Amino acid sequence: MAKNDIKGRSDADLANDLQALKREQLNLRFQSATAQLEKPSRVKEVRRSIARIQTEQTARAKTQAAAS
Repeated sequence: MAKNDIKGRSDADLANDLQALKREQLNLRFQSATAQLEKPSRVKEVRRSIARIQTEQTARAKTQAAAS
């Protein structure tokens, strides 16, 4: 997920995406443990996408707190 794509999404969309990515991360961990992982690079992509979304959520929360 691109940085520009994340900034254009609403808070609800980001929360849904985060939940889906965490579910995918769990599935990838299980696949890795059972040696059924087809694309090992996907683990890294998912982890970084989760971090990008969490960073954007934190930045938005700080902006709202400063505005209040």
